Amino acid sequence: MKRRHLLGATVATFAMLSMPVLADTTWPERPVRILVSFPPGGSSDLVARMLGEKLSASLGQQFVVENKPGAAGTVAASALKDAEPDGYTFMLSNLTPFNVAPIRFPDTPYDPIADFDHITYIGTVHLGLFAGPSMGVSDLGALIEAASADPGKYEYGSSGVGSWGHIIAEQFQNETEIELFHIPYKGSGPMRLDFRGGVVPSIFDAVPQNLPAVEDGTAIPLAVTATSRLSSLPDVPTFTELGYDIVAENWLGFSAPAGVPDEIKVKLDAALTEAMALPDVQAQFDTWGLVREPKTSAEFETFVSDLLVQWTPLVKSAME
Repeated sequence: MKRRHLLGATVATFAMLSMPVLADTTWPERPVRILVSFPPGGSSDLVARMLGEKLSASLGQQFVVENKPGAAGTVAASALKDAEPDGYTFMLSNLTPFNVAPIRFPDTPYDPIADFDHITYIGTVHLGLFAGPSMGVSDLGALIEAASADPGKYEYGSSGVGSWGHIIAEQFQNETEIELFHIPYKGSGPMRLDFRGGVVPSIFDAVPQNLPAVEDGTAIPLAVTATSRLSSLPDVPTFTELGYDIVAENWLGFSAPAGVPDEIKVKLDAALTEAMALPDVQAQFDTWGLVREPKTSAEFETFVSDLLVQWTPLVKSAME
């Protein structure tokens, strides 16, 4: 009898050891980091902080934003890749480090698909070309005419070398055959401060954070990279409308190092989906011009992979 009990216990123990280890459903049990690839003040930072507050309230632990700017977002993405896949480090992911930088910089120390779990798609913002009053232009044609007459004289800022603003600016110069002088910043926040202070006369930047400057007349929107005019800037033409094949959208999402347990990913995705359905969050998204299009986690993974293919010729062309 004792032998049968011992054998049964041994078999049960072996069976338990053979079962897959399931995530602790009490997650999170300590603060969670949200990495952001730009300094405070940019669209990624603002979205991360707002959603972090909602996650803290709904999941009972602090979701703390940690800004890691630099190298076209690869600093933050590299830190995410190297983090333990235990559900305590995520990233407010975006286009540049996952769809632009790996093409622009062949030595990028991660695979944008294999090394990550892309969990929740948040939405997208559009890029605009904005001029300051000191530049003396009121439309895109005037800028092109002025830059054609004085190659290299006119400066523009982007949020960094290899950023989507930089790549689109290069494409714009290729298509218009003009030459602008590039001033790269470590993020859109400091770039925008210099722009409004008159240090840099024009910028390629996300539309939402420049709307207050447009309203007070310190920023003149010349064109946007959407496929149709934006409701937030109905009088501003698209690049395609003006005859240029320039379309770009900066997506935002929540990503993790590869290997996070499915239970945690499902719980996070559900909490984020619930947060984004809140009226105050939807209203803020509308104010920022962030377009929300629901996607499942599987659809989000495919979306990131497909964009990597779509951006490859664009980035390579801009590098020539």
